[in-house]
Amino acid sequence: MGVHEIRARYDERVIRVYQAYSPEIGLAAVRAQKFVPPFKMGRMTWIKPSFNWMMYRCGFGRKEGQHVVLGVDISREGFEWALRHAALSRYLPGVHSSEGEWRRSVDASPVRAQWDPERDWRLGQIDGVRSLQMGLSAEAVERYVSEWIVGIEDVTAAAHQMGRCVAAGVRPEVLPSDAEQVYPVDAELRQRVCVE
Repeated sequence: MGVHEIRARYDERVIRVYQAYSPEIGLAAVRAQKFVPPFKMGRMTWIKPSFNWMMYRCGFGRKEGQHVVLGVDISREGFEWALRHAALSRYLPGVHSSEGEWRRSVDASPVRAQWDPERDWRLGQIDGVRSLQMGLSAEAVERYVSEWIVGIEDVTAAAHQMGRCVAAGVRPEVLPSDAEQVYPVDAELRQRVCVE
């Protein structure tokens, strides 16, 4: 399965996750410093600690509906609550006792933990390294919006700059991923979300 790492920018208090939205949602969130309508609480929302993986997902902020890229600083307590309440997004025979047991864990959990190939600054896959994204629904979305968010920054300009550099084949002088480190996870959380 390769190495599973939560690569993130964090300090003793907060961890940064990334999301990308339409201007209607993204710019409103920056102004209010929280998610407000037309953001929909009833939909699953995906957060990604890895800037490069976010760039892969949103096409440097150029994909439809993902033109505003946000760096969302949330409390580490909130992030770890999400990890503790997560179910893996797919069945893994070596981890789950049965497919039924996995389905029950998904049905009972407000968070999905999904592992995807980590990306370098050119968005090529980093062999053997998988990066976390988490889908928040129900209680997890409510906690995210009302309790966990410490600040929201519009990082669209950095996304566009990285896209221009990649197109030119030149490494950006400053990469947000340079500030990322492997996030420390205790044994209980490692087992729950399959961090190796």
